[in-house]
Amino acid sequence: MKKTGGILKNAFTVGAFTALSRVLGLVREMMQSRLIGAGIEQSAFTLAFAIPNMARKLFGEGALTAAFVPVFKSEAETGSIERAAKLARAVMTMVLLMLGSLVLLSMGVLETVVKFRAELGLNDMARLKLTIRLVKTLLPYMIFICGAAFGMGVLNSLGRFKAASFMPCLLNFCWIGILAWISFFPEMRLDQRIHRVAMAILVAGALQMAFLFWRMHVSGVSPVPTLKGWFEPKTLLVWKNLGIAALGAGAIQINYMLDQILAQIASPWAAGVIGYAERLMDLPLGIIGVAFGTVLLPTFAGLFAKRDVDEARSALASSVKSMMFVMIPAAFGMFALSGLITQVIYEGGSFGPEATLRVGRALAVYSLGLGFFGFQKSMVPWFQAQNDMKTPLRVSVATVILNAALNILAVVALPEEWRHVGLAASTVVCALVGCVLLVVKARRKNGRTGLRTICLPMAKIASAAAAMALAIWCLRPLVAGLGRILELAVLIAAGGGVYFAAAALAMRQELRDFLASRKRRQART
Repeated sequence: MKKTGGILKNAFTVGAFTALSRVLGLVREMMQSRLIGAGIEQSAFTLAFAIPNMARKLFGEGALTAAFVPVFKSEAETGSIERAAKLARAVMTMVLLMLGSLVLLSMGVLETVVKFRAELGLNDMARLKLTIRLVKTLLPYMIFICGAAFGMGVLNSLGRFKAASFMPCLLNFCWIGILAWISFFPEMRLDQRIHRVAMAILVAGALQMAFLFWRMHVSGVSPVPTLKGWFEPKTLLVWKNLGIAALGAGAIQINYMLDQILAQIASPWAAGVIGYAERLMDLPLGIIGVAFGTVLLPTFAGLFAKRDVDEARSALASSVKSMMFVMIPAAFGMFALSGLITQVIYEGGSFGPEATLRVGRALAVYSLGLGFFGFQKSMVPWFQAQNDMKTPLRVSVATVILNAALNILAVVALPEEWRHVGLAASTVVCALVGCVLLVVKARRKNGRTGLRTICLPMAKIASAAAAMALAIWCLRPLVAGLGRILELAVLIAAGGGVYFAAAALAMRQELRDFLASRKRRQART
């Protein structure tokens, strides 16, 4: 119970700072939708920004963190902080050198593409030209954000969650700042505006890495590069795990890039529209799902290092139940209010009613997968903490193949205005399949997972969330004349009240147990 209480406390810390970042991100998206719109400029930016994000998933907070944190945590738990710091410096140096080489190579490839484009007479393709320009600008961001993500993994392993959780806010501060500056120049072309945004992101990445490296130094892990320790057993174990994890993350990222390409084929605006919908979905997912996923990896790693499997099962079940208490009603509410949310957040300026309709449709479908996306973020660390990278890899490959097939089917079979909705639906279906596969494989690996104990509470949560959605639909015609902002606020408040009342009524025993355990913990401290 003590470990579970620590998880909730740390998840709350991460969630609070993530909430600040997401709110800033929401402000950023509101400004960008009005200043950039949902046309080819936003689509070009979405595709260009996906490349450093792909590197971040492979070499930053994705595969590298999954491979590094369990080994680093084991060293810190069973060895010493000095040995753990030595491991961190060796891995960090190798990663930054590799990324620097990759950026230089990519720059050379892009220059070659530009020359071929000119020879083939493709200079008049505005979207291609702008995309290449944005990619060239954002490539160095790969180094900065991956360095920052590595620092985040070190700090999270040491239990220092605040600095790592605050780091994304720096990006939003810079992003909002450049958009505010752009607003003073209404004559600026859209392609010029989006390029200024890309430049601001590059500056933000440098600030993020500098901030996290400074916090690493304060925590006793110096970020000074080293050429020593590259071939020690623990370092080689990290690279072995990284290779497997990178294959899984790479499969997911290749699939993501395929999604982007298919979205470009589906229609010129589809990639930008899907990007806007994903960022709205990421608001609850980032606050709750990412918070638990961030905390659970080092927590599971420490428990498995001590061979305390029963406590790990308890932590998993408690975390999933706590997460779903928020994620399930968020899914129901976002589905019921998808169009109104999109209208309030995005519509205005260059973002018209047609774009609102398109984004709202995609958001409604994405919201159905919120619980699955969050559950995956709890289950994947279960395997990673045991240095098992192969199981998530196999699941990733299976879902990637399924997703690719469903995406191609959506682009081929659906009308143009609904193809992006089909792409979103494919993502949700694959998340569900991934959850089922992860649970089955966890049971084969460790026997009981403890998840069966939360089936009844989950059913109660879903019933309360359904009552909330029904109340929203019934109340909506009555508040239609209040103005869209006030209408949304009233519906969210009323829906939240219905949910918590229904949940309290349905989960009276769980509430009593929670309050009793909390009193016992307070009495012990």
